[in-house]
Amino acid sequence: MASSLIIGQYVPADSVVHKLDPRTKIMMIFTFVVIVFFANNAYSYLWLTVFSLSSAALTKIKPRFLLKGLKPVWFLIVFTFLLHLFVTREGDVLTTILGFPIYSGALIQGFQISLRFFLLILITSLLTLTTTPIEITDAIETLLHPLKKIKFPVHELALMMSISLRFIPTLMQETEKISKAQASRGVDFKTGPLKERIQAVVPLLVPLFVSAFKRAEELAMAMEARGYRGGEGRTRLRELEIVGRDYVAIALFLIVMMGLFVLRT
Repeated sequence: MASSLIIGQYVPADSVVHKLDPRTKIMMIFTFVVIVFFANNAYSYLWLTVFSLSSAALTKIKPRFLLKGLKPVWFLIVFTFLLHLFVTREGDVLTTILGFPIYSGALIQGFQISLRFFLLILITSLLTLTTTPIEITDAIETLLHPLKKIKFPVHELALMMSISLRFIPTLMQETEKISKAQASRGVDFKTGPLKERIQAVVPLLVPLFVSAFKRAEELAMAMEARGYRGGEGRTRLRELEIVGRDYVAIALFLIVMMGLFVLRT
């Protein structure tokens, strides 16, 4: 389970995406999350798909690793497609499955929504795969720096988000370890009525929450022991700097945006 989850993991590599300033990547990704909803035809979706797959290829991360990491969300993607397939009533009736009519509009809409979901997961995953948690923290703190004028806890928010991303793989590993330990003691998570399977999850959640609180306490004590006192007066080992390759990446992304709005008309 833990090895098949890429959210929160960092994969070191010598790629142009890894070398980009984290602020550039965050701004581009958040903008992509918005513009992906403007795609409304096959050409615009194809344009965004080419951009997403090209970005993934530039990271020099093995495609097999990316596909394996997206495995946990494939169920949601397929479920989204099937939900639209059987619920949407638009267009002409193509066929009937188990007594449910399948409409052409449902097929198109289900494919578009599922593809949109896949592209969002893929692009957002590239941020954590190519950026260390410290870089993400520094980038978020820098981007939100103007909010300090209204006494907004920018540093604390950035640190909280970074720690949350960092501990996702750790918690997944802990979940896998506990589930295997309980399965060896006869707990069955996969068979039986739904009610019994839900009840079997309860003994899994209790030690998981205990472990999470214990890790949080240990992390807090370690930070205090090292003299951590928040963002005031804090220096950085590496200062963030936007250089030429960042401007090139921004220019290419602007071309992608303009191409999207041209193709959707």
